[in-house]
Amino acid sequence: MLFGTARLTVLKTICRSHPRPHTRSFASSRPPRADRAVIYSENGDPSEVLNVLTFPDLPPPGSDSVTIQFLLSPINPADINVIEGVYPSKPIKTGALASSGKGSEEEPVFIGGNEGLAQVTAVGSSVSSLKINDWVVVTKQQHGTWSTRKNVAVTDVALIPDAHKLDEAQAATITASVNPPSAYNMLNDFVRLEKGDWVVQNGANSAVGQAVIQIAAAHGLKTINLIRNRENVELLKSQLGQLGATHVLTYDDLLDKSIRGKVKEWTGGKDIKLGLNCVGGKDTTLMSRLLGQDAHLVSYGAMSKQPLSLPTSLFIFKNLTCHGFWQRRWYADKTPQQRDTLMRTIVNMLADGQVHYCSK
Repeated sequence: MLFGTARLTVLKTICRSHPRPHTRSFASSRPPRADRAVIYSENGDPSEVLNVLTFPDLPPPGSDSVTIQFLLSPINPADINVIEGVYPSKPIKTGALASSGKGSEEEPVFIGGNEGLAQVTAVGSSVSSLKINDWVVVTKQQHGTWSTRKNVAVTDVALIPDAHKLDEAQAATITASVNPPSAYNMLNDFVRLEKGDWVVQNGANSAVGQAVIQIAAAHGLKTINLIRNRENVELLKSQLGQLGATHVLTYDDLLDKSIRGKVKEWTGGKDIKLGLNCVGGKDTTLMSRLLGQDAHLVSYGAMSKQPLSLPTSLFIFKNLTCHGFWQRRWYADKTPQQRDTLMRTIVNMLADGQVHYCSK
């Protein structure tokens, strides 16, 4: 539970206020309930600042816009950080929800949520790339996805191709930062990996970490996966092993001076070419020492809220290269054709059972 209050139940059910059709065919009748959104006016503890706002019917979409109805909107740790005001990416308040009071131009509000699976219910006159009933994911950062419906620019969403192959939970994992697209791109964009190569990652039990394990295994890559020590840690290790993890260690294991020799034995002396970091701090410092010559360290999170501190010797003697990765930036930098190719790749992996729905 992220919030520790009944508000979490509201967030789980907010997008269910409009019943979903039993089939993917278009229903011309309007949903019987009013639209709602999870909002906040100022940053703070989510259990204190979040509220639910009911807002009037939306106007028809503009010529280059579409109306979308959200089916599933994930709750991620980054969403909590945004509400708290400690996340680098900041949302923009909206005054388009009401004519007066909260959500109006006089009292604009933030809408929570950064990711979401939605269904197109209306299209603008100039829109040719989407049609009614298409499934889409939101690609614009901090768009406010904890809402029943929205009018959005067609450029702010991406079509899920071959959506008939997926259920809603699978399709929702295609949304950006903590899901399979991040894992796939980090495994492919920074270093050329071949079957039998090794990858090391921390945060291995996160949604991205689980996707990394599965995608790597599907491509014949081997993984060393780091997790926090906890009660029933052996059960978690077993679960990650069932997903395809080659080895699972705790951060405490990295303190053992013999661990590098053990890792070298596992890899047969083969250099680990890629490290994936979503933690930061000393745990990432220790993980980086496992990397081999000319390796790449990719950071996509900092859940410890500690800075990244790396030994200078890794840069001088091992020629380490460090990168930052943000899936939203990837979407912004790529063409619609490249985005479509990524979507089709992930859809096929999900449909073929190479990647399963992951949750932390």
